[in-house]
Amino acid sequence: MAMDSAPINLTHHFLIAMPGLDDEAFARSVVYMCEHSNRGALGLVINKPSDINLQNLFDKVSLPLRRDDLTGSPVFQGGPVQTERGFVLHECMLAGSESVYAATMTIPGGLEMTTSRDVLEALSTGAGPRKVFVSLGYSSWGEGQLESEISENSWLTVEADLSLIFDTPVEQRYDKALLLLGLQSWMLSPEAGHA
Repeated sequence: MAMDSAPINLTHHFLIAMPGLDDEAFARSVVYMCEHSNRGALGLVINKPSDINLQNLFDKVSLPLRRDDLTGSPVFQGGPVQTERGFVLHECMLAGSESVYAATMTIPGGLEMTTSRDVLEALSTGAGPRKVFVSLGYSSWGEGQLESEISENSWLTVEADLSLIFDTPVEQRYDKALLLLGLQSWMLSPEAGHA
């Protein structure tokens, strides 16, 4: 296959770490890809909870959390970049054709990622999006970097299934992501193969 073939777009896909990927931030990780273009890629690791929950986070930002369904939910380690900054992945909240929150990226596939405090303020009143995933930090790749890692067998890719992000217990997300490809972890070798 020629190296100048059509570019891939992995927006709204999962990256699933291969067993040979032993980088601490990404070992056995599942990354939801929020954006992928010829300039690079940005995603959130969806299966690495941090040691704080949403109630702790809201306490730190001096907001009440009036959503009983969220108080014990973990805050995730979204990746090694800007680990002190919050990222909220949530269902689309539109007012006309615009998001109701200030700093929001609309992701094809029905989600938005918001980095502004207004989404937290909405949740603090008991409102806001019904389904939310909150992380500190994100994952990013420069131009051509992700494509190179995929060609080196560091990642498997599959179209995202939103139930994996919002409805699947954290400890099952890696194996369930593999099942989207019809695979189980025992089937994967930690050694990269090259034909």
